[in-house]
Amino acid sequence: MARGGRYRVPLKRRRLCLTNYYKRRKLVLSGKPRLVVRKTLKYIIVQVVGVKPEGDVVYASAHSNELRKFGWKASTKNTPAAYLTGYLAALRALKAGVKEAILDIGLYRAVKGAKVFAAALGAIHAGLKVPMGESILPDEGRIRGEHVANYARLLKETNEEEFRRRFSCYLERGLDPEKLPEHFEEVKAAIDERFKSSA
Repeated sequence: MARGGRYRVPLKRRRLCLTNYYKRRKLVLSGKPRLVVRKTLKYIIVQVVGVKPEGDVVYASAHSNELRKFGWKASTKNTPAAYLTGYLAALRALKAGVKEAILDIGLYRAVKGAKVFAAALGAIHAGLKVPMGESILPDEGRIRGEHVANYARLLKETNEEEFRRRFSCYLERGLDPEKLPEHFEEVKAAIDERFKSSA
């Protein structure tokens, strides 16, 4: 450990690897709300957050577990769930009067096609203006869950026991994983319908 009279202990959240203050400062100085995307082991959380002298203010938020209210039967941590969570959060933000935001992925690495960018793409498609390069966004097939459906189809043909083990949560809820792209479209339509009826 460093010692000496000039040594300064880093801030607690920096020591715990929770906040990159250099990055946060740049985001705050932009003066725009942040589209904050975070992942846990089971869920995706998306918030639209503004900065005020007294602290952060959350204008809108969405949790991937909320997708169950719209009929979502698949995993709450996959790429389609991330997209729908971002989509839902952005619709709420637009209703609250927020038109644009900058993406805040925290300490996650910027990997092409990552779930954090799927959530951002959902927000963009909902109508929220989020500046970013298109090359890093996931393609339409991954957003709809076609990669999951293709893998399920392959596994079902080669090893049905492994298929039932890996997709047990899907099957318990009555969803055939091969039909995930169609299910994605149904849930997205249900979200749109709810917001149109409440407008």
